[in-house]
Amino acid sequence: MSRIRAAYWDPDGSRHGIPTFWWRGAPSGYATRRQLRAAGLRPGGQPVAAQILWRGVGGTRVAHLYRLDLARPKRTATPAQRVAIGKALMARRTCPTCGTVRSYCIPLSLGECVDCAYPMEEAA
Repeated sequence: MSRIRAAYWDPDGSRHGIPTFWWRGAPSGYATRRQLRAAGLRPGGQPVAAQILWRGVGGTRVAHLYRLDLARPKRTATPAQRVAIGKALMARRTCPTCGTVRSYCIPLSLGECVDCAYPMEEAA
């Protein structure tokens, strides 16, 4: 075992407080948030069960691990929430000046669509 790996090897948590493994050294049964999301799961309120440490840009990096057996299925939006999201996205694309629904979100810096913000460039 290299010195770098030995520095991050603490499976019982005596040195780091929680079980700690090196990069790609975690046993099965643990997953990161991203891995849980890819599997259609979420942590479900459980605390961090372990961590992975590695040397990266800017110092030591950490990835928290959660237990797979305590993970819950991801929640899905209700039909009413989907309707509300659709309305909100439509409002972001509607110009308050001309009332036209654009194919892009209205820039917050302009407060209106590009055609209303720069009318002279359209005529040229």
